[in-house]
This record gives sequence, structure tokens and C-alpha cells, in this order.
Amino acid sequence: MSQRVMSLAALTVLELSPVEMIEVAARAGYSHVGLRLEPATPEEHHFPLVADAGLRRQTAARLRDTGIQVLDVEILRLKPETCVADFEPLLAVGAEFGASELLVAGNDADEQRLTENFAALCDLAGQYSLHPHLEFMPWTDAKNLTQALRIVEQAGRGNGCVLVDAFHFDRSASSLEDLGKVARSRLRYAQLCDVAGPRPDDMADILRQARNERRFPGDGDCDLVGLLRSLPSSIPLSLEIPTRQLYEQGVSALQRAQMALDKTQQLLLQH
Repeated sequence: MSQRVMSLAALTVLELSPVEMIEVAARAGYSHVGLRLEPATPEEHHFPLVADAGLRRQTAARLRDTGIQVLDVEILRLKPETCVADFEPLLAVGAEFGASELLVAGNDADEQRLTENFAALCDLAGQYSLHPHLEFMPWTDAKNLTQALRIVEQAGRGNGCVLVDAFHFDRSASSLEDLGKVARSRLRYAQLCDVAGPRPDDMADILRQARNERRFPGDGDCDLVGLLRSLPSSIPLSLEIPTRQLYEQGVSALQRAQMALDKTQQLLLQH
């Protein structure tokens, strides 16, 4: 098996509690997990790790028992009304679990304010040895690689990074040529999945696909080999592959996590 860090992302097995997710990751053969400390949407079922000290203790115990480590914590949204200091309890919990990476979404159309808040978040996160990654998504205010990189570079913080997610890379029409020019220090981990079919014209369709209809690596149309070759060699990979149809068909979280890892290992042989 590759020595590359393989992390199970929360969205792949969102129905699981953190404790269950760690168990599934260990059984499937992952080395790491990503913990969702803040829900991505108001409707999302959420396990409140930050607020629930008992759940944190159970989660920490399961990490110790299995040897699984935490790669990243998510998801912080930088909005017009954001007060970065309010994120400190979440950052403290991320550090408590040993995470090194922090996933951030940009939801502020004022790019100057978004940049300033990202810089402030980097300063605060640095106190917890966390590296904020601005994830570009076409429906947010960091729409593609070019814009996300501009914000991170203008923020001017050494721990500021850009998060490349194969789905968003494809749906935002970002280019491999541009990715190859990004400073390696700005790319500390990446999210991997595959995508099928042409890019929809309707942003609502893209959003639905992102949250429910991704494919396992090799089962779609993305140039994932090209993507991996444009990223730093041996970059940790977070496998974020929500497949609602399989979930509704009764395919277990363990089976889905195992399929994601197996397909990724097959892809890495090509890379």
C-alpha cells in the first residue's frame, strides 16, 4: 500500500458519528480522517464535537485505540459579518485532535474584506499550528483556482494555503497549467473524487452534484492523473466522495469508504 496519507472525509460518510467514522476509516485502511466541526449547511445532520465534551472524549479515545490521525477540520465560512475571533473554540478543538489543516470557504463578495479576514484567520490559526486552506468552489466568492490563489497571496501569510478539490477544479474550469505554477508551500493537501458528464449550466445542478453525486476515482471523466501530476508529489489526499445513490441503495459506509480507497490506490498506480 502507498505510504501517501489517505484521509476519509466526513462528506463521504456523513451519516456516521465521529467515533463511527474513525472505526470505519481504520477498518478500511485509511491513515487519517477529516472531522467536520461545523456543519456545511443548516439542514445537515451534525455531531457537535465543539460543544459536546463527552463526544470529544469518546472521539479522542477512538483515535488512540485505532491509531487513526486527524488531517483536517472543517468547515469555516468567511462571511461579511464574520468575526474571526469567534472561531477560536473550533481551532482549539482542531488542535486538541492533532489536526494540521483547516478547510475554509469564502462567502463574502467583498474580496478585500475576505482577504483581510483570511489573513486574520491565518494569524489566529497559527497559534494552534493550523494551516487554513481556502477551498475554491464555483458557487462561492472564491470561485476558481485563480481567485483563491489571489486571495491567499494577497493575505500574505506563510500558513495560508489553497485547497484543490477535484470536483471544484473541474466544475470551475480551472487549469492544470495554472495549478502547476502554484508554490508548493500553498498546497498541503487535496481532496480527490471523480466527476461524470459535462459541466451543467445551472449552478444549482453543480451544487447538487457536489453534495450528492460524485464518482469514485476512475469512474468519471476527470483527468485525475494530470491533476495529481500537477500537485506536489505525495500530497496527502482527502477522499471526499458523497454518493447519495449508493447510500440510498443500502451500500454501507464501510463499503463506500473501502471503494473510495481501493479506486484511489488503483489511480495512484497509473500516476
